Amino acid sequence: MKKIKLAIADDHKIFRNGLKATLEDCADFDLVLEASNGKQLIALLPSIMPDVILMDIKMPEMDGIQTTAYVKQHFSEIKVLALSMFNEDKYIIDMMKAGASGYLLKNAEPEEIIEAISTVYEKDYYFNEHLSVTLIKQLAGNAGPGNCAQSLADFNEREIEVLKLVCQEYSNQEIADKIFLSVRTVEGYRARLFEKTQSKNLVGLVIFAVKTGIITI
Repeated sequence: MKKIKLAIADDHKIFRNGLKATLEDCADFDLVLEASNGKQLIALLPSIMPDVILMDIKMPEMDGIQTTAYVKQHFSEIKVLALSMFNEDKYIIDMMKAGASGYLLKNAEPEEIIEAISTVYEKDYYFNEHLSVTLIKQLAGNAGPGNCAQSLADFNEREIEVLKLVCQEYSNQEIADKIFLSVRTVEGYRARLFEKTQSKNLVGLVIFAVKTGIITI
């Protein structure tokens, strides 16, 4: 099984060391990059490409929100999992808008951290009680009304079917099995959905689906 390559961006060395100890106990992970702020992380990314970044929000020089937005613009395939001491809605919403695929508090249990990393890598998202349906609704409401009829006209029946299944938290393999397609074909549909909806992550797809009435929450 391929190891998940990880990066940590956090300005607190003691926390980084504790997190590293947790990750090193998991044979599925390979810690390839460590940075103390956003600028340092970005400078190292071209030569060391992780699969998932554990991103602190409050960092000097370049914070996690700015860094996440940059990463998603220039390295869109990298997943970002936000780590913070703050569980206020504003921080969660700002990170998700920047392109983060999940959000964890720093006092999360090791088991939850491991689960979140694996889920973000496999499914492109991690939702927990701090990233609730209520927040998704707020994100959808803040995104503006849009032109739903025109937006839906750009999608064929199969794309809408895949979008519904993605929003129901099915993995690519599960979607492929469910509608009798290859995983590669589903990946192609998923990529087109991100492009057509101009979404950075699954939260963006959910917001689009809510705004257009494809799903209700």
